[in-house]
Order: sequence, then C-alpha cells, then structure tokens
Amino acid sequence: MALFGFGSPAAALRRAVRLSEEGKAAEAFPLLAQAAKAGNAEAEYRVARCYLEGSGVPASRAEGARWLERAAGRGHIEAQTLLAALCVNGLADLRPPGEGQAGSLFAAEQPSGPDFESALKWSRRAAEAGSAQGQAMLGYVLTNGPEAMRDLEAAHGWYQRAADAGSPEGCLGYALSLAPRTNDAAGRRQVAEYLGRAAQAMLPTAVYLLGVLAEQGVGLTQDPAAALELYRNAAELGVRSAQTRWGLALIEGKLVKRDLLNGETWLRRAALAGDAEAAVLVADLNINNGELPPNYTQAAAWYRRAAEAGNKAAAGALGSLYLNGDGVAPDPEEAARWLRISALAGDTHSQIDLANLVLQGAGNPEDPASVAKWFEQAAASGDLIASFNLGIALAKGVGMEADDEQAAQWLRQAAEGLPQAQYIYGRMLAEGRGVAADPTAARDWFTRAADAGLGDAQVALAEMMVNGRGGPADIPGALRRFEKAAGEGHVGAMFALGALYGGGHQIPTDRKIAQRWLKSAAEEGHGYAQLMLGRYLAAGATGEPQPEEARDWFERALAQGIIEAEDDLAALPPDTDSEDDDSDRDLPAARV
Repeated sequence: MALFGFGSPAAALRRAVRLSEEGKAAEAFPLLAQAAKAGNAEAEYRVARCYLEGSGVPASRAEGARWLERAAGRGHIEAQTLLAALCVNGLADLRPPGEGQAGSLFAAEQPSGPDFESALKWSRRAAEAGSAQGQAMLGYVLTNGPEAMRDLEAAHGWYQRAADAGSPEGCLGYALSLAPRTNDAAGRRQVAEYLGRAAQAMLPTAVYLLGVLAEQGVGLTQDPAAALELYRNAAELGVRSAQTRWGLALIEGKLVKRDLLNGETWLRRAALAGDAEAAVLVADLNINNGELPPNYTQAAAWYRRAAEAGNKAAAGALGSLYLNGDGVAPDPEEAARWLRISALAGDTHSQIDLANLVLQGAGNPEDPASVAKWFEQAAASGDLIASFNLGIALAKGVGMEADDEQAAQWLRQAAEGLPQAQYIYGRMLAEGRGVAADPTAARDWFTRAADAGLGDAQVALAEMMVNGRGGPADIPGALRRFEKAAGEGHVGAMFALGALYGGGHQIPTDRKIAQRWLKSAAEEGHGYAQLMLGRYLAAGATGEPQPEEARDWFERALAQGIIEAEDDLAALPPDTDSEDDDSDRDLPAARV
C-alpha cells in the first residue's frame, strides 16, 4: 500500500478527502475506515459523519455515535460538539446499560430520551477548548437540562462567548437569555440585534422570534409587513407557530392577498406538526368557512387533536359537538368529559353546558359540587345565566341541599332578563313553591316570558286565561296564545286546542278542528291526545266511525300509561262494521 502513496493513516485520510470532494463517497469510505482504525481522530470523525449521513455506507446512527465518541475522546472538538448535540436530541445515549432509555449503548436506532449528562461532558470539553458551537451547546444544556444541572448564570456567559465568536446558535441563545434580564429600551434593542444576527444565518426560531419583535415593535421599529415576511420565511423553515401565523394571514388577507386554500394548507401543516392553535383554526374553518356547508366530522377530528394536545378551548368545542351530535354520535358522558376539561380551566360556556348535563343526570359524581360552586361564584357577581342555573340546582338539590326558598330568590334575580327564568319563577308563584302563592304575579311573569317567545310560557299563560286564574278569563286571547305555541311545535298547545274546540269551553264547538289538533298532538306522542283521538275516531265524531284506527290510538295511549284507554278498548265492537252512525253523540270534554 505504501507504494501508492497513502499507506499511512494520514495519507489515506488525504486521499479519502479528495475522493469525497469529487463525489466518490463509496471509494472514500474504505480509506477513511483505514485511517480511523489506526486511531486518526479526524478520520474517526469523518467515518462517524458517513454513518450518520449514509454517505458511502449504509446509514447507522449507532455506528456514527460510536465513532464520534472515539474521536471526541481524542480531543476532536467538532466530534465533541456533534456528539453533545446527538445526546441532547436523544439520538445517542452514552449512559451505561439500564440507565438510558435504550437499555444498552447505542442499542436502538429509535430516538431515546435526552442524555444530558453526556451532553454536558462533551459540550464542556468543546467549549473550554474554544469552540463557539460547543459554547452555545453548553449554554443550552445548562439552560434546559435537568433541574439539578441548570445554571442560568453560567449559561448566559457561555452564550455570550459563543455569540461574540460569531456563532448563530450562540446569538440566539444569548438573545433568549438576555430578554428576561432587561427592562429598558437599550436592552430590548440588544435582544433584537442578537436575534437579527441569528436570523441572518436562517436559524428558524430566530427568524420567527424576530418576526414577533417586528410585529410588536419591541427592540426595533414596528413593521407588520416585515413581520409577515419573517413569518413566511420561518414557516418555510418548519416553525409551527410561524406556519400558523402565515396561514392565518393568508386566510384573513392582511398585508397579503387573501388565499383560503393555501392559508388552510399552512394551518394544516402546523396542526399536523403538533400546533394545537392551528388545529383549532382548521376545525373552526370546517364549521365557518362561509362558502361550503359545515363539515362537523372534520371539525370534530381537528378539535380532538387540539384537545388531546392540551388546548382547553378545543376541549370545550369538542364537548359541544358530542352534546349536540354534530359530526359525532351524541354522547352525554363523552360531552361531559371534554366539557369538564374546559370548564375547570374557567371557560364559562363549558361550565354552563356541563351544568346542564349534570342537571340531566350525566357527568361524574364530583361534578355537581363543582357546578354548584361555579354557579355561586358567577351568580354572586350578577350573572343572570348563573343565577338561573343556581336556582335550578337549588330546586333540584344538585351539588347542594335542595332549598326552594333560595331557588326562588335566585330565579327571581334571573327573571329580570331571562325568559326561561321568568317562566319557571312564574310556575313557583302559581304553585306556591318556595314563595307564597300569587296567581296574579305568576300570570304577569308568564306574560313577560310568553311575549319573549317562550312556548311553555305561552301555554301556561293561556291556561290561566282559560280558567280565569290570576286575572279575568279570556278565551279568544287564550286561543291566540295556544295557536302561536302550537304553530311553533308545542305539543301541549296542540292538545289544548283540540280540547277547546271539542266543546264545553265557552266557544263554538268544531270537532273537525279539534280532531285535527288532537291528531297533531297524538302523532307527537301526547298520551291524552292519543286517547281523545281514539274516542273521536271510535265515535265517528267527524264522519264514519273508524274503530280499527281508534284501537291503534287507544293501544298507544295505554302503552304510555293512560289507564282509561282500557275501558275504551273494551267498548270497541269486535268487527269493523258499526250500526251506530250517530256522529253527533256526546263525547267527554277534555280539560285544558
């Protein structure tokens, strides 16, 4: 081999370097290996790089790290710095078997947990030997290592030395270390200056952070356009937060031409990379894109991704989807699980939604106490919705001892602005529950709630107008109230109209109208409407008797526990023919 001029390790290394520069990595590697096996530190370092990069040899991080450690042990500074970086990123674990996540020295090609102890050892050797990159790496280890290893003052000094030596990573580290230490304009300008140096080297984090400073005008002149350009650059370099900001800018069309498609693409990239805020934005776009129908299924998937990453707003939104069955199957327990996360973080909307679930019997055993506490705190500050919910919780004894008097007080407070509270407080006045019975006041509260459009209040008020409770009887006025509520789908109002037009209520009897309303209520599952409709059909109140159809409605009523239907069923003729065609025979009047 000596006859060819590269028998010595140094010669083999020189020849290997020339071959590498000529792009002949496969030919260079055996020469590098020859020199490395002879103990040449530079050759060991280059062999390690070949294994790490898969240059001239199959890639192997374990072999790369092994050769790096040999070179580092011989004082090779670049090897020490690179080995420290691998250890910090969990790509090399030099701890003895059993201590590291890999279980043995370089046993796995999959990333393990950071090996900060080894990183500290090798970065310190490189730093003390004068390596700017080693100094920056040492600053990082002393800043981000385990608590017992951290030394922020020493890290600050190493970052400064690295930055002064021209290391972009040192500039970034020094800017981040300097930022919390300064509270004046000069200090902020210095932070911006060092970030700018790092950004010139296209360090992704530095580019993004410089954009933040430009947007906010901290340490340099506020310049939203320049900030946006920096966000775009950082986004292309893979910074998730920058991708989110750039995508949002494209969607909003701020300082850049609006581009919904590319904007959503950038948000999706950030979300898939783990940015929870971006995932929420993508979910929101699927619900409120303004151009296509909402895609709740996609929204649920993105909200889940963000919620599982710890985003509390996303947890609340996902809970609402489960609550309403939008994009997912309705699931009160799953809704409660996600709403609870958001509610415990202080989101009032989630607290209200979870409270409503708890009042319906869903949730965990400890939820009622939490719900009661939220209601009490918010109600004490004058929140009418919280006052209403607290009143309901007190009335039902949810999370606290039932107390109708306290319930009535909180519902009275809520009634100043909430129709539902006006209606329920009116019921308490009508029934004398928690307060002295006062039909007149009850009628007034029902009127306020009914005029606000609440169907239950329309019906309650109309019933009082029919019966003359709390004020004069007003059958025409009651009819109008019932008809309005029935037109909006209120089943009780439909039944009431059937009863009124059926006779015996001081208005002209019209059994065709009565039967039509009874049928509407019966089809919606109203048990007594099914009973009365069966009687109309059995008697032929509006035409020929229809005993078989009547039988069907009697059976439906009986299935709902309307015992009177048994006698009606027994009275039906055994066949479908009937000799009695008196359609005007008496029918029992239904009570409103």
